[in-house]
Amino acid sequence: MSRPPAVRLDRLLANLGYGSRREVHALVRDRAIVLDGQAVSDAGARISLTPDLPERMTVKGAPLDPPAPLVLMMHKPEGVVCSHREPGRSVYELLPSRWRSRTPSLSSIGRLDRDTTGLLLITDDGAFLHRVISPRSNAPKRYIATLRDPLRGDEAEIFGRGDLMLDGEDRPLAPARLEVLGPFLAQLTVTEGRYHQVRRMFSAVGNQVLGLHRDRIGALDLPADLPPGAWRRLGPADCAAVLSGDGEGPPAPA
Repeated sequence: MSRPPAVRLDRLLANLGYGSRREVHALVRDRAIVLDGQAVSDAGARISLTPDLPERMTVKGAPLDPPAPLVLMMHKPEGVVCSHREPGRSVYELLPSRWRSRTPSLSSIGRLDRDTTGLLLITDDGAFLHRVISPRSNAPKRYIATLRDPLRGDEAEIFGRGDLMLDGEDRPLAPARLEVLGPFLAQLTVTEGRYHQVRRMFSAVGNQVLGLHRDRIGALDLPADLPPGAWRRLGPADCAAVLSGDGEGPPAPA
């Protein structure tokens, strides 16, 4: 079994946003960093990045923040954006303020627009991010759409054919699966992540999405007990579920 990687304490805490290395040295002098019940006396001590480190180390009496790689699930509320640069309140403001200074930085895996709610993944793991957003992953994403007009009845057939062209696009969409939940309510599963895709799909059949909520990515569901604005850390099994199909993906083209 390979040994876990080790890193200097001052570098570890600086990368986790606790302050500069000079500030970490001050925390050590103040005996504010405790590992396995003992105050750490050397800011240059090499710390093994074991999975249980956040349970074994405290900083100023609080458990250590989880080191990278970190994958989070968030229930994105309405009215916040997923970009560091876009104007308005961002999803990152819903996380501990120190986390905005982490290195590597946290990024959303794909985006939900300001008015879309639901399951959002956030990570500092670049390899995992690229696996999820890669066109080769085909990870299904499920949305609940509230519509302006009643469903006509032919949307499932149109979306499932795999030949729908969106305005401004030069290739058709992959087949998508639609399930009718009510006259103005539909569940749509897609395997792509084109710009405003779900809204544009319904626009292509003469309808308008008034409300949009994502409740599943791959085989990972948004938990019913995770309220809007809340988040939780994902483990390896959850991350594997993101990259797996769930048996309810889009049908193969006829």
